[in-house]
Amino acid sequence: MRETLADWRPAIDEAIADLVPREIDADYLESFFGAPTYEYDPAGIQHALSTPLWDLLDRGGKRWRAVLFLVFVDGFGADPAEYLPYACIPEILHNGTIIVDDVEDEATIRRGEPALHRIYGRDIALNAGNAMYFLPLKILTQDPADLPADRRLAAYEMLMHELNRTHLGQGMDICWHNERDVRIGTEEYLEMCACKTGCLGRIVARLAAIITDQPPEVERAVAEYAELTAVAFQIGDDILDVENSLGRAGEFGKEFGNDIREGKKTLLVIHALQESDAEQAQRLQEILQADTTADDEVLEALAILEDVGSIEYARERALDLAAEARAAIADLDFDDETAWKLDEFTEFVIERDE
Repeated sequence: MRETLADWRPAIDEAIADLVPREIDADYLESFFGAPTYEYDPAGIQHALSTPLWDLLDRGGKRWRAVLFLVFVDGFGADPAEYLPYACIPEILHNGTIIVDDVEDEATIRRGEPALHRIYGRDIALNAGNAMYFLPLKILTQDPADLPADRRLAAYEMLMHELNRTHLGQGMDICWHNERDVRIGTEEYLEMCACKTGCLGRIVARLAAIITDQPPEVERAVAEYAELTAVAFQIGDDILDVENSLGRAGEFGKEFGNDIREGKKTLLVIHALQESDAEQAQRLQEILQADTTADDEVLEALAILEDVGSIEYARERALDLAAEARAAIADLDFDDETAWKLDEFTEFVIERDE
């Protein structure tokens, strides 16, 4: 899967640059947004939109949502190059969500560098992040693949539904890590992941199915695959945060002990609180509830997670979800190469080291 990601990334970035150029000028603004009522300020828009976006994109990121979209398109028998602009939709949406997420979490680091709001200010970061929810819709308006009207409408309606559910998931996550006590269980956590991360995955799969005119049962199957894989990805992300802090993972690009410092109620934390003795559980709660957390307290919390087997528990749950994802599309008529890539992807999201 890493080779597939590397092969497609330059073309994806080029397609994103067609949507939001690295250098903003008046001609682009007029062609994309329409004639100004008075006069645009290209320099201001450059600073407030294009520069922060490309700052984030140039730091890395796997572009897996865009690539997975193209894998599905190819598997459905269409030419991925014809639909390349549409691959930008989930990728730009994702990057918009993480800009806003970093502001909401008061994060300090993203992809190994200061979070955008730490460089450009909260106002610019929020505006850029919010703009990235809407900019991709212009692709459907411009319709580079000349889709029939019913498919374009179906794509719009799908995006509105999934994006609304994404904000449900983010709302739950924010609420929980602002609460002092852990009052949720595994099912609530998985539902949060299914909304917050899973809906972006569902956009990838459903968009590919809609624009290539797949029947409803195929769209449902690939959506289930993508949602389950995305939840496994989120659990893998939580595991990486812990293992990076314990010195066992690659360059993760976030602050040491990020999730513990934010008091996040991850699957590992929920499991640890259920499995620890009363003294350990109380101490873990105290560390999560603290307004500030020293490095030694982060390590103490991580040691509790490790001691009660929460890391391995979370990994097993992620692997189970990956197996469910593969089963969801087992009966679809994909060619061998596509089936192999989709199977491999469910493993990649868990076993990656960054």
